Amino acid sequence: MDRRPTILDVAARAGVSKSTVSLVLKNSPQIKAETAARVRRAMQEVGYVYNRAAANLRSSSTGLIGLVINDLRNPFFTEFAASFQMALFARGYATVISNSGEDAAMQAAIIHSMIEHGVSALAISPAYGDVTSTFDQLARANVPTVQVLRQVSSRTDKFPFSSFDFVDGGGQAARHLIASGARRIAFVGGLEGRQITAERMSGYLSEMQRIGTEPIVLYGQPSRNAGAELAQQIMREHPQVDAAICFNDLVALGMMNALEREGQRVGEDFRLVGFDDLEESAQSLPPLSSVSCDITSFGEKTASSLLDWLTKGVVPPATHRQSVRLVTRASSGGRGV
Repeated sequence: MDRRPTILDVAARAGVSKSTVSLVLKNSPQIKAETAARVRRAMQEVGYVYNRAAANLRSSSTGLIGLVINDLRNPFFTEFAASFQMALFARGYATVISNSGEDAAMQAAIIHSMIEHGVSALAISPAYGDVTSTFDQLARANVPTVQVLRQVSSRTDKFPFSSFDFVDGGGQAARHLIASGARRIAFVGGLEGRQITAERMSGYLSEMQRIGTEPIVLYGQPSRNAGAELAQQIMREHPQVDAAICFNDLVALGMMNALEREGQRVGEDFRLVGFDDLEESAQSLPPLSSVSCDITSFGEKTASSLLDWLTKGVVPPATHRQSVRLVTRASSGGRGV
């Protein structure tokens, strides 16, 4: 036989049906001992090898976890995905990872496909948009699902949410800049109307209110290009601004490049703080101050809590916020830091 033997070959050799062979493979008590012996003998004769792992994946996908990320091009989300996947691998689970590209319709199709392929559990950093039907489908399928980093469903009893204390992070950054002598501080980047933007900006707004200063907010895409453009806008329209808290490190790095090109010495003439503390931020010139979120440990803890839900029935808390800390470097602490 040139091809790999199949269950049909075993059935033909043993003179039984395909379903009988399947029941023998599952050690079903419905099959008489003599019939089971004949089937197993036929398996040896035709050289059939039962792939139990593949059968498990077909029947229930035990050991297969789904991960849907809104933007894998962003290093922050990539680092989370890597730590999540590695933590699952260490405990014997495989991960299927998909990027929704900030597209709610694509996200829905991806999740539908994952459910069809029988993932045992799912973690999702969701795209924004109309997601009601998607989460309804997950509820019907009874797939343990956690929302991470972004919350789009309010049903946290069914879809627990975990992220970071971004509000406190924004407050830490603002207090640091105030203490460093900054006179006018702006919040730069992030899309208006998004919960994640509001969270990261909230601590800043509270501190501006505390010191009686009118906030200056410039919205934009969370990217380097947007950061560079927003830096130009600040220099053109708000020349009094001498410090900024950025929605993320990508925006801050884009701002830094644009400011330096215009002769502004970041850390001296203009102070910058980012969010996420990407690895690149410590290597920039000057090194970028940033609100550190320890995304690696977050990925590991997310994997652990999801597996505890799946294997022990321990449902994660409805909402969990991991603490953050400000890492001060030369971009806000002066070139001597």
